[in-house]
Amino acid sequence: MGAGETRARSRRRAVPWAVLALWIGLLAVVGPFAAKLSDVQHDRAVDYLPSSADSTRVAKIEDRLPGGEATELVLVYHRDGGLRPADRDTAARQVAAITRANRLTGTPRAVPSPDGSTLMYPLASTAPGTDEEKRDAFVHDVRDVARGTDGMSVVVGGPGALATDAGEVYDSLGGPLLYTTVAVVAVLLILIYRSPLLWLVPLAVAGVADYLSTGVAYGLHQAFGTSVSGQSSGMMTILVFGAGTDYALLIISRYREELRRVERPYDAMKEALRGCGPAVLASSGTVAAGLLCLLAADLNSSRGMGPAGTIGVLCALVAMLTLLPAVLVLLGRRVFWPLVPAHGSEPVRRRSLFAAMGSSAGRRPLVVLASGAALLGALALGTLNLPGALKQEDAFVHRPDSVVAMETLARAYPGRGTRPITVITPTGRADATLSAVRGHTGVTSAERGRSGGGWTEISVIARGAPQSAAETATIKSLRTDLHGSYVGGPSAQQIDLQDTNARDRLVVVPIVLLSVLLILVLLLRSLVAPLLLVAAVVAVWGAALGIGGLVFGPLFGFEGTDPGLGLLSFVFLVALGVDYGIFLMHRMREESLSGAEPAAAALTALRTTGGVIASAGLVLAATFAVLTNMGLLQLVELGFVISVGVLLDTFLVRTYLVTSASVALGRKVWWPGGLSREPDPETAGRKDPVPVG
Repeated sequence: MGAGETRARSRRRAVPWAVLALWIGLLAVVGPFAAKLSDVQHDRAVDYLPSSADSTRVAKIEDRLPGGEATELVLVYHRDGGLRPADRDTAARQVAAITRANRLTGTPRAVPSPDGSTLMYPLASTAPGTDEEKRDAFVHDVRDVARGTDGMSVVVGGPGALATDAGEVYDSLGGPLLYTTVAVVAVLLILIYRSPLLWLVPLAVAGVADYLSTGVAYGLHQAFGTSVSGQSSGMMTILVFGAGTDYALLIISRYREELRRVERPYDAMKEALRGCGPAVLASSGTVAAGLLCLLAADLNSSRGMGPAGTIGVLCALVAMLTLLPAVLVLLGRRVFWPLVPAHGSEPVRRRSLFAAMGSSAGRRPLVVLASGAALLGALALGTLNLPGALKQEDAFVHRPDSVVAMETLARAYPGRGTRPITVITPTGRADATLSAVRGHTGVTSAERGRSGGGWTEISVIARGAPQSAAETATIKSLRTDLHGSYVGGPSAQQIDLQDTNARDRLVVVPIVLLSVLLILVLLLRSLVAPLLLVAAVVAVWGAALGIGGLVFGPLFGFEGTDPGLGLLSFVFLVALGVDYGIFLMHRMREESLSGAEPAAAALTALRTTGGVIASAGLVLAATFAVLTNMGLLQLVELGFVISVGVLLDTFLVRTYLVTSASVALGRKVWWPGGLSREPDPETAGRKDPVPVG
């Protein structure tokens, strides 16, 4: 054995162990920070809003008033058929006990309903301030005292209780979301690989990448103050396992091929990474670029999701390009048992499903293209049936006490506001503002509250029910009429969320399309092919959103649609859909460069990449489908639309429409690049097209 061969052999042994040691050291450094991400997570509605929104200004000024931000609750005592005298006595005793045990901002006063079935006690405390743990403790203390007896129900509602219930749902996302995602991915990998060991490797590496991403996200928050919410951290986990498993599938598939051709696993992995590494890098870069476009959003929750999602994708990429190859090389060929790819063997040749699909698309490309486009267009019409904006009380899959309280109040006090609107006005104009508010036709009552720092708080009850058209009109009218004052509160926050989301769609969508298009142009050296891919993913988004419109209300009974659904589903579907398009088009370009005719190049690309892309699409769709099992409707809707969109993209658009369009366009698909021109007659035909089938 020569000295060169000895050095090469030593390198083959040392490099995987060195990579493994580096990862162990990295995790040891990141470990102390990974568990801290949940500590900096904020999920109040006002935390999602930009600083320029009226309701955000109100919340910030309230923080500086004596006592700080107020936690507002409503105790709702109810008995069908009417409350009894004993019920009223019980309510009075419980409210008195709550008043003695807590520092309230005033004495709670009973507000009976017109039909005598309900008694409402509004109360508030500034003791918790902006501390969410203290707020939750206050809400739970009140709920421990307010108990129903002998057929009388008691529920605690109001903005404070609603925030506590929402926070508990977000807090529960971490464990269940992670465990469910791991279980789903594990089942799919077992089915894909049919090996008792191989499926564990990409799953374990994805888990390491997820752990790394939480530590990096916490560090980014500490360094730059990026927004962290339950939604963004949950989506980061989904992306790590979804995108990471996709990259693993591509790498392992290519590695299996190389093991049949190359004797040593180390050398086979080098060839595998050399072959598929550029496509994986390009696809992950496209996803990261698309997600980073969310930095242009005004909504803090959307803007924070951009860096969080990018961290997830990049951590998954680094892990799959370094740790996964090292572990696979160390385990050797036996990791594939019982289907071990022996050196020099040939894979079993079967006519694949994707070869059959490609043949049908190749025979009548225009018919297939027109039929598919018509189907997507028809599905997109379902967006016209999407429910209206989601109300706070409809945001939960399972109704917590705060929502039950709101529903009870809506029935017992029909047409009356039961949730305060907060007006913050300069103290010097407080009397005039109070008079103007009381004289407003949409206001039932208005009371002066705290003053401090040159500002005065006015609590307003509207005539319209919470988040009704009447209350919305009152809030907008007050904002127009009260110059120099700010109008906030829970209902105002929902208005600001809708307005900010509408603004973000107009700004972010064009930026996403332009950035993705530019990356594709640089990668594919063409203008037509990138336009084709972008048009395809936009069509997928419209169709997936349309399917949501067809099932959300009529089938699932959802009462509304989250205002951010359109933007977030667009960003994810465009970024992830183009991801798969890169794998297909990159292979198609390789075939064209090697001399294959346009139709043969398209069909060969589909045959060779279809199985891997299908597996990756199933895994990605399944990971996003995990969100449909969460407790918040906004996550259920987002998970449904993205998972349906990924399936449409994988099995319809990528398989039939992009392939048939490429066959129909021929060389024009690569215009204006060199591949769009007819080859030199002297060199044409030197390589026979690769047959399909």
